[in-house]
Amino acid sequence: MSVAKELKAEQIEQIKKSVKESKAFVLVEYEGINVEQDTKLRSDFRANNVKYQVLKNRLVKRALNELGFNEFDSYLEKTTAIAFANGDELAAAKVVVDNSKTVKALKAKCGLLDGKFIDANVVTQIANIPSKDVLLCQLCGMLQSGLSGLARAISEIAKNKEN
Repeated sequence: MSVAKELKAEQIEQIKKSVKESKAFVLVEYEGINVEQDTKLRSDFRANNVKYQVLKNRLVKRALNELGFNEFDSYLEKTTAIAFANGDELAAAKVVVDNSKTVKALKAKCGLLDGKFIDANVVTQIANIPSKDVLLCQLCGMLQSGLSGLARAISEIAKNKEN
């Protein structure tokens, strides 16, 4: 096997490994993005534990096909990068969608979440879901308000019985 073929085979294996290890990923179109915008985008990805890579469409297509994902074939055209979420499953989608509001050249093409293909609309929808920490805080607030209301009601009942 030639050196070029060996290198491509290694890259395909690395892509497959990244897909398997990540909790989710988003295919990103970035055509027309400038250096300043790309630098900010990469910084946002790093801050959210997301691995962002620009890879050859053909190699990504082969890797995904070998893993049994054929839904991505039509999306692997033009300029494509992949954002692999390694921590929070929604982090890659959130960073892409948030940055696409100010960088019009940036858009989510599709992605993978829980082993299932998701289109650009679903990527946008999940990006609007609050983070796990925010949801837990909201849940605690709701539980606490219910319990404090119950405590006030019991206290009032006890006062009324004393009188």
